[in-house]
Amino acid sequence: MKKNRIAILRSFWYLSHKLRRLLSRWALRFLVNRHSVTMLTAMFIGAASAVSVIIFRKTLDLMKMYLLEDGQRLLGVGETLQSRILLPLIPAIGAALLIPLSKRFPGEVNGYTFPKFLARVNVKGGAIGIKTVLLRIIAPSITIGSGGSAGVEGPAAVIGGGIGSIVGRWLGFSEKQRTLFVAAGAAGAIAAIFNAPIAGVMFALEIILLGNYEITSFGALVVSAAIATAISQSYFGNEQVFIVPEHVFTGLSETPIFLLFGAFIGVIAVFFIKIFYKISDVFDSLAINPFLKPVLGGVIVGIVAIFFPQVMGDGYGHITEVLAGRSGVLLCLALVFLKIFATTMTLGSGSAGGVFAPSLFIGAMAGRTFGAASQYVFPNFSSAPEFYAMLGIGAFLSAVTHAPLTGMFLMLEMTQGYKVIIPVMLTTVTGVFVAKTLLKDSIDTFSLSRQGIDLVTGKEINVMESLKVRDIMSKDFITIREIEPIKIVHDLIIAGSGLCFPVVNGQGGLKGVITVDDITRVFSEEYIQQIVTVGELTTEDIPVVTGYDTLRRAFECFSIADLEELPVVNNPLNKGEIIGMLKRGAVVSAYNREIMKRQSD
Repeated sequence: MKKNRIAILRSFWYLSHKLRRLLSRWALRFLVNRHSVTMLTAMFIGAASAVSVIIFRKTLDLMKMYLLEDGQRLLGVGETLQSRILLPLIPAIGAALLIPLSKRFPGEVNGYTFPKFLARVNVKGGAIGIKTVLLRIIAPSITIGSGGSAGVEGPAAVIGGGIGSIVGRWLGFSEKQRTLFVAAGAAGAIAAIFNAPIAGVMFALEIILLGNYEITSFGALVVSAAIATAISQSYFGNEQVFIVPEHVFTGLSETPIFLLFGAFIGVIAVFFIKIFYKISDVFDSLAINPFLKPVLGGVIVGIVAIFFPQVMGDGYGHITEVLAGRSGVLLCLALVFLKIFATTMTLGSGSAGGVFAPSLFIGAMAGRTFGAASQYVFPNFSSAPEFYAMLGIGAFLSAVTHAPLTGMFLMLEMTQGYKVIIPVMLTTVTGVFVAKTLLKDSIDTFSLSRQGIDLVTGKEINVMESLKVRDIMSKDFITIREIEPIKIVHDLIIAGSGLCFPVVNGQGGLKGVITVDDITRVFSEEYIQQIVTVGELTTEDIPVVTGYDTLRRAFECFSIADLEELPVVNNPLNKGEIIGMLKRGAVVSAYNREIMKRQSD
């Protein structure tokens, strides 16, 4: 029986392998051109991302029903303060349910994992497996379904990106094309979950691809987002997320207030980012079992929810209340900071989820608060507070993520408020400018910067890390003993044997190097060339590399030594046997060849 099963699995793998090769290397390439292949693949990824999002949302709905709604009913939680005393048990139970997943998949479940996803896409080649996709469906559903203060949008983007990565690898596409398909999957997922195709495209361009794209890339993102939105609308309907009343702003005279509001949003965004990672650091330093930290965070969120239940979950219901003008200004002011606290407690302690929904909530509360103050101070020039709440939805998200187009179009599509495009542009751009001025990193790149990861230069670093010194060093070199007269070096240079030579001591170990610059002053004095030894003019204090070092390490050594060649040794600790010479020009050429190869792929 076992042998038969193994034979069946081998046959299945063989057929799958043959089918993949047929699709990726023969059939599609003969039937259509390269761009058509990209578009067809993007269409499939968009459809698959939409289906994944539907499964994600259905899973979340089930968790909300079983954990939050049934849990409140069993505990007798109601509208009164006294009836909510046992409310902290629900998010604590949700956090406890993550423990088996955390033990089985360490490092893959807990906390705000979207920055890791960005690093994997932009620095590590975009390889994302089915395990990551499944975990992003299950873990955030448990956290949010039990009342944790988090959003589904970041996990949804990872789910869609994972779909794109899996499809790209299965069809045998290059690393560059796989990155595009990851972005296409993320665009489709964001478009499907928000019913916002343009925002999905902008999200992929600004956040996933870091603003670097070609016309073909843009087309693939648009196709994926469009297909995903169509499928999502056919299943969930085509209703806008937030229903807002008609607002009329006063015109040009209100422009300074919009700019001031944008600055206000930018300051709060920076506050949110710093508090978010400060609390994460506090939880990291706690001397308790790491699996119990999310439970502690859930209890704290539940305690806050006893008095302010609005902080639980994604908060979309209360955003609708604020946009309709049915929430007091003092409550909104309090919820700005309480939602920040609840979100940082949820994700900072190790529960799973994203920050998009909390950002929309905080932006709406901040906008309602600012709008009320503005209307009080400038009654003749300021629009209704609800209007500023609507602007705050997009402006705060943009400021937190440093992605102005994403927040702008997301707000417009979620509210269908296209008539207010000018105030949205002014507020959003100002908010992003102030946030970037006060803090270089967004909420997605802050933790990566602390680890020394720069997503902008990450791809170049990835190329340098992939190449080794042993692959490009020259094994044809001449060593010179330190006791030899300097004339030997002079003759070798004149004969065209090189401009830099390694110098060895009596035991054959590396002493340093001698270059044409070192002997320039004795070139014209032949009698000095016979008296002075090589060791007297040798440059000894130089960095060395080994054959196993990367090009990145080699670049660093060249910048320190300011030499055109470096010796390659087998033991860098005692500068032992010389096994080759590494030329600066060879390093640059190898790097350029690898870049061109990846681009052509």
